[in-house]
Amino acid sequence: MKKLIAFTAIIFTLYSCNTSDRGELVGTQGKQWHPEKPFGMTLVPGGSFIMGKSDDDFVAVNDAPTKTVTVRSFYMDETEITNAEYRQFVYWVRDSTVRLKLAILADEVGATPGDEGIGEFAFVDQENEEMSPYDQYMYDNYFGMGDDFYAGRKINNNLDIQWDTANYPDEYYAEVMDTMYIPSEESYNGQRTIDVTKLNFQYTYMDMQAAARDGSKRRKDFIIKEDVNIYPDTTVWIKDYNYSYNEPMHNDYFWHQAYGDYPVVGVSWRQAKAFSAWRTLYKNSYQKSRRRQQINSFRLPSEAEWEYAARGGLQSATYPWGGPYTKNDRGCFRANFKPLRGDYAADQALYTVEAKSYEPNGFGLYNMAGNVSEWVDSSYEPSSYDFSSNMNPNVNDTANLRKVLRGGSWKDIAYFLQVSSRDYEYADSARSYIGFRNVQDYMGTDVVLNEKLGDAR
Repeated sequence: MKKLIAFTAIIFTLYSCNTSDRGELVGTQGKQWHPEKPFGMTLVPGGSFIMGKSDDDFVAVNDAPTKTVTVRSFYMDETEITNAEYRQFVYWVRDSTVRLKLAILADEVGATPGDEGIGEFAFVDQENEEMSPYDQYMYDNYFGMGDDFYAGRKINNNLDIQWDTANYPDEYYAEVMDTMYIPSEESYNGQRTIDVTKLNFQYTYMDMQAAARDGSKRRKDFIIKEDVNIYPDTTVWIKDYNYSYNEPMHNDYFWHQAYGDYPVVGVSWRQAKAFSAWRTLYKNSYQKSRRRQQINSFRLPSEAEWEYAARGGLQSATYPWGGPYTKNDRGCFRANFKPLRGDYAADQALYTVEAKSYEPNGFGLYNMAGNVSEWVDSSYEPSSYDFSSNMNPNVNDTANLRKVLRGGSWKDIAYFLQVSSRDYEYADSARSYIGFRNVQDYMGTDVVLNEKLGDAR
């Protein structure tokens, strides 16, 4: 017993000598956190506002009664997500799909990273001597154990994909690339087009609301797996308008660089959620490569966050610029919508306009009224304002597929441009007038709009 006490005392002495806390409670020490403003976003300082219709609801929907609501600080995209930004997502999914297909075929034919041709694209864990002890452990214990046989395998992202048929390294490579294009009998004018049905993005998330309500189940029971085809529905330009010629928009709007800075449309609520998950994954992959702390998730805003941001610090305003008029003092329209009983050209645009058009609101956000309606993370329930919380309210019922739209669009009348107007569409629907933007929770010293306004006074 004496030996045990002496041994414990020695350990305690050694441990105490090797620490700098002098035996005091100082907390665990980590890297100092400095909030980093995400590229293309602006900080929306938290605060309270009167949410809902400040004027008479002349269409008598009565789904937005006034209530005082408080939201926390968050970052928000200055503009709607553009075609160019969404194409980055599409390209990433396309390239990742090709690399995975190449690696799988290389595995099936026995090619290794040391071989030429398709072997160069083999799984990088094919040669086990290059694996870290952790990777070796995961490979030995978990490879092939899940629903996806190749889940967890590492693909080679260092080599460029050869898209020119003249540069294909071997017939195996050609076989994989051929599966990525539509069959020759479905092509026309000699165009070789990617089969967009192959562009699927898988991600998982945890349903925290359900997990908090039901503590009797295991953690894995609340992990949701989504598999989403991410290519925008370009046919919306034709389907949305019967007996109308919109083929040029169908053919060019998403892919042509002339529309690169225009808001992406034809994206469903589920696709917008998938984009948000990918954007988080993409940024955190960079953070990990630089040994930096991971960021908060990008996501769709709640309905309350969207309205708070759209108001730009103005209380009880009709529009993001105040109101009650849709023109400025020079007689120019302040947004892209359907004015003057359907004169689409009166506001200098027939369809959408570039995402950074017109004057931004008080928070530096563009087109919070008009251009395209925007998906938010809330389900549409006419009476939700009556039972939702006053602190960061959000009603998102997974069984309710009607998701809220905000801001109005280029084809809407001025009523839907009001910051308090609510509309909805089904989560799996895509339209030529619906887009979205992301938000990210703010971490760091509290920034509260009410305090800033008080300082200004």
